[in-house]
Amino acid sequence: MAWFWLSLAIALTVVEMSTVQLVSVWFALGAGVTSLVKAIFPSIGIGWQLLIFVAVSVALFVSTRPVVKKFLTKRTEAQKTNLDLVVGKEAIVVEEINNIKGTGAVKLGGMVWSARTLNGEEIPLDTIVVFKEISGNKAMVERKGE
Repeated sequence: MAWFWLSLAIALTVVEMSTVQLVSVWFALGAGVTSLVKAIFPSIGIGWQLLIFVAVSVALFVSTRPVVKKFLTKRTEAQKTNLDLVVGKEAIVVEEINNIKGTGAVKLGGMVWSARTLNGEEIPLDTIVVFKEISGNKAMVERKGE
């Protein structure tokens, strides 16, 4: 029976390694501990083995999941995307912005973005604008100072 628990621990470890989220690590460790206990105490019954497996798995889950979840959430929130980095930045209009005609482009840091205005106003060439948001693949801008 120790081989069963060891095999289960290995299978659950493989499952864990193939996922991006923490899914089965607690159960893999529970199966590993149960396998170790069964190897040390060969006469232990199946009821006790199941109890050890469940107790260790639940104890590990309850004690570590909140910490792991908090760590993963902080790490994800700290990673800003390129879109987050341009909102609030100033750019220059390199093609007149006209929402009705569907034209307009701005340049920011060497990159040219298709642009539209939030309020529908036309903005002429060489005007300084501010990125307000990104909608699809278009920069939504307003004149600087508005």
